[in-house]
Amino acid sequence: MTVIAKLTTVELKLLAREPGSIFTVLIPLFILFVFGSSIPPGDTVFLPITLVIAVGLVGLYQLPTTLATYRERGILRRLSTTPVRPGSMLAVQLILQFVLALTACALLTAVAGTVLGAHVPSQALRVAAVFLLGTAAMFAVGLLIAALAANGRTANGVGVLLYFPLAYLAGLTQPADQMPDILARIGAFTPMGAFRQALHDVWAGLTPDLLLLGVMAAYAVIVGLAAARFFRWE
Repeated sequence: MTVIAKLTTVELKLLAREPGSIFTVLIPLFILFVFGSSIPPGDTVFLPITLVIAVGLVGLYQLPTTLATYRERGILRRLSTTPVRPGSMLAVQLILQFVLALTACALLTAVAGTVLGAHVPSQALRVAAVFLLGTAAMFAVGLLIAALAANGRTANGVGVLLYFPLAYLAGLTQPADQMPDILARIGAFTPMGAFRQALHDVWAGLTPDLLLLGVMAAYAVIVGLAAARFFRWE
């Protein structure tokens, strides 16, 4: 087994035991069951909302907290003296956090489609493209938090504080059409808001707005580069 494979195995075990990763799966599932049971079959709004909630929890909470905690404990610094470079740890963490988000969303979709009779789109390629762009945008923000936070507690707090206003502006806590127009317009230019609207569009069988795709791509590239610029290994 290669060093990277061993590292991935160890990190996967740690992630599976981490309470935060369990909550990122259970919280959206709980929301789906509590509120989804009152949503009429064929609805194209609520399930995409829970998917964005799941990705947001992983990107803004789980990912930055894990990386900032590793740096705080000197794990990344110690790795620099071993065959496993710190960059390998970062790559493994990004892959595992993506798998966590993907697992949470797959579980939500399966439960909603089989138990609640929710609408599941057949346009798999469009859904995949939007999901990848949205996840990349959210993870870029999470990486920037990890880059700037002094420790794991700070990353956790910043992620939580950032999550709730972004969730509101994105229309996750209140329908966007019931929000003041100015806030709804601002929300469309946030990573979470663009993700939610684009995912809703493909869920409804529509072609996602190119502007929304551009917003997500811009966050993924620009914020991702900023995170790389400011990221500290120790």
